[in-house]
Amino acid sequence: MTHVLITGSADGLGLMAARLLIGQGHKVTLHARNTARAAHARAVLPAAENVLVGDLGSLDGIRSVATQANAAGRFDAVIHNAGIGYREPRRVGTVDGLSQLFTVNVLAPYLLTASMTRPDRLVYLSSGMARGGDADLSDPQWNDRRWNGAQAYSDSKLFDVLLALGVARRWPDVLSNSVEPGWVATRMGGPGAPDDLAWGPVTQAWLAVSDDEAAQVTGRHFYHQKERSVPAEAHDATVQDALLDYCAELTGTSIRASR
Repeated sequence: MTHVLITGSADGLGLMAARLLIGQGHKVTLHARNTARAAHARAVLPAAENVLVGDLGSLDGIRSVATQANAAGRFDAVIHNAGIGYREPRRVGTVDGLSQLFTVNVLAPYLLTASMTRPDRLVYLSSGMARGGDADLSDPQWNDRRWNGAQAYSDSKLFDVLLALGVARRWPDVLSNSVEPGWVATRMGGPGAPDDLAWGPVTQAWLAVSDDEAAQVTGRHFYHQKERSVPAEAHDATVQDALLDYCAELTGTSIRASR
């Protein structure tokens, strides 16, 4: 039995992955951004072990979730599922003066990774749109550029791949991988999404718990349980470190290499 935390799991792919893992006999802790959504999650999936509550749209909220997670004990695996989609019509700022999309999609998985007791496995939800992302860090908060929600989202999902691969390099004792679940008909994906929804949660759940040899790898990117290529810059240690250092500067918390 594996103990798994899934962020952003009050609905959508996070909840689907939780249901799948619980059905396989694993212990799952959910996460919701507020108490109302937490109550909903408990109602629809009462077999979940616990629900952590915290808004990942602020640094204090992220730290609160990390504190709750550590108080609950060490997790065997963490699926960083929470995210904001590509349809945001404008840049939304946080109380920290940062882009909300960047905070939820990139800083939350970064800071949780840096702050929680180290698990055996880490899974970061990316997207096929990462292939259109730009890893340039000259204006990742969209302070100077005219807002483009689709581009901001694509950038953030490329950053998630960089985060997964960068952590894999710094922590070789942890299996750290990224996943694109496909364009599926969730609230984020929209009703016209063409991919098979049933496949949406499968790969991240598999990477979190499976004993299959194909799942016990690190520093890889997956789609439907198969490795898939990512932009070459995602494998560049210099680019990975630039993102990790930038996130460390924003949060005051570093992901240091294992000795």
